[in-house]
Amino acid sequence: MAAVNCHFFQLSRHLKPSRPSFSCSASQPSQNNIKVIINGAAKEIGRAAVVAVTKARGMELAGAVDNHFVGEDIGLLCDMEEPLEIPVVSDLTMVLGSISQGKEVGVVIDFTDPSTVYENVKQATAFGMKSVVYVPRIKPETVSALSALCDKATMGCLVAPTLSIGSILLQQAVIMASFHYNNVELVESRPNAADLPSPEAIQIANNISNLGQIYNREDSSTDVQARGQVIGEDGVRVHSMVLPGLPSSTQVYFSSPGDVPNARPTPSNQKGGTPQESGLWPREISVGTEVFHQSKITSS
Repeated sequence: MAAVNCHFFQLSRHLKPSRPSFSCSASQPSQNNIKVIINGAAKEIGRAAVVAVTKARGMELAGAVDNHFVGEDIGLLCDMEEPLEIPVVSDLTMVLGSISQGKEVGVVIDFTDPSTVYENVKQATAFGMKSVVYVPRIKPETVSALSALCDKATMGCLVAPTLSIGSILLQQAVIMASFHYNNVELVESRPNAADLPSPEAIQIANNISNLGQIYNREDSSTDVQARGQVIGEDGVRVHSMVLPGLPSSTQVYFSSPGDVPNARPTPSNQKGGTPQESGLWPREISVGTEVFHQSKITSS
């Protein structure tokens, strides 16, 4: 068996990751900066977004909304060296109203909850602001309702299924490979049994469906539960494992006689406060191909 692997990873000066500290510039914000409101700012992913916005050119943090840590300075909450003088508030409408009085471009980044995201986007749209939504387990009907709302208001809204660059690269690699193989199976691992198959696995299955390809033709039966769940009408199978204590992972296997490629992003910690620790980019991407020769085994 021969294996070919390609690895892309971020280099670090330290063997052990350390939590960095950040400082804010005291210079006057530009009038052309995009005003960014982060809804769900006290969450780990929200804090990572706060740090990213304060370090980005052309952006200015204009509000931090959350039901937790109300009244605390969001800069200190994100372990910055100096406060941002922006308190966490629970009233999204109040923040939207204060920002809409100016002529600057505003955007709301929503990390809240599937049950509240529609009303949040509706409020932002009413104040003339676009929304970027990253809410795991958002229902397809909610996405459809958001699409109809924004079409009617002629206002843009981006619903991101993932913020992980590793997951995005995986999905792109899977789409390219799907045109060359007739068999495909997804294997995923999650720490709990909620919402399986995962939204990521469903997204990957949908991405490689309706491309004129029918997969696993020789094994199309759905009677054997051990063969996994078939997603869509093109035969993509998903196998979900529940392994508490281990990071979430997704692997995609394609096959044809003599050629078995697999693609997977190395799992990253979703509990950290920095973009890397929050899964905003991967520590490592691995794409491998195993090539083997079949041989006949006989017994007498």
